[in-house]
Amino acid sequence: MSLNRLFDNIEAARGAGNWQAAFGEPQTIGDRTLIPVARVGYAFGMGFGSGEAPPEEEGEPASAGEGGGGGVGSTANPLGAIVVTPEEVYFESTAEEGKIAIAGILVGALFIWQLFKTLREILGR
Repeated sequence: MSLNRLFDNIEAARGAGNWQAAFGEPQTIGDRTLIPVARVGYAFGMGFGSGEAPPEEEGEPASAGEGGGGGVGSTANPLGAIVVTPEEVYFESTAEEGKIAIAGILVGALFIWQLFKTLREILGR
């Protein structure tokens, strides 16, 4: 990837990084208006180098060093929606509390099972 293309990609991502990236287009359903909300993040990385490697054998010329590299990344995670009705405005989360609770129960059960197994090894059968 050429350096100019990398800078073009960074500039394009920077232009997309505004408050509008976190909010979707409002959708009207009946008397409700839904505005999607997301967590949006961007990351950039770049590295360059130079220098020369010492010759492997005496009398050989040193090899010239160069370098380069870069990357651009983005992520978007849905959080929920702002719901606007004639009576009120509220935020409806997309988090599934049931799945989170089940995951917590499974982690707790795994911990207890591992603790029991460890105590059994330490104390003998």
